Amino acid sequence: MSHPGCEHLVLVVDDDPDVREAIAEVVGENGYRTLSAANGREAMAQLQATQSPPCVILLDIMMPVMDGWEFRAEQSRDPRFGDIPVVVLTAHANMEEVARRMHAVDCLEKPFDLSVLLSTLERFCSTESHYL
Repeated sequence: MSHPGCEHLVLVVDDDPDVREAIAEVVGENGYRTLSAANGREAMAQLQATQSPPCVILLDIMMPVMDGWEFRAEQSRDPRFGDIPVVVLTAHANMEEVARRMHAVDCLEKPFDLSVLLSTLERFCSTESHYL
């Protein structure tokens, strides 16, 4: 089920500003609100500052300051944010294995098709969503 009170909010975590902006633009044009962060530390600050938690986190792995692995470990330990589903964004050859090891609910291979991104968001942000 979608996270209670998510209000179609998506957190985009990627160190590439062009990727963040492109995702935010597409997501925004399709009825979602976005928060964005350039690394895991910024993402944790965004989570702690928001009144309404996101319904899904789109997470890059390779980032400076705090990478996706470190972010995911910290997020999982926090009872306020640990159950927010994470979709890994990666160009890694073994992306399914990486997603499994990170306990992510899904993974999208970079570069990804925008229709796949939107259908993924619908799975986790719909009021009728049942991802478990």
